[in-house]
Amino acid sequence: MSVTHRTFAVRSGRDLSRAVREARISSSLTQEQLARQAGLDRTYLAKMETGLTVVLLDRIVRTLRLLGAEVVVTVPVRRDGA
Repeated sequence: MSVTHRTFAVRSGRDLSRAVREARISSSLTQEQLARQAGLDRTYLAKMETGLTVVLLDRIVRTLRLLGAEVVVTVPVRRDGA
């Protein structure tokens, strides 16, 4: 199995939500499994992944960007058979 990386430029809370979903799928975890490991309810994780709970994340990302920060998430992507 080889591992490459996918990079997400984060401009909003929704971008972070997409990165969480991509990382979960790449790790071959179900929402239930990740939620259990993270100490979250599965329905909350589902809302997080679809961007329904991003108000605080939007504020954090906006504040960081105002300060000149570049917010980037790098997610490992596993490829079987390589």
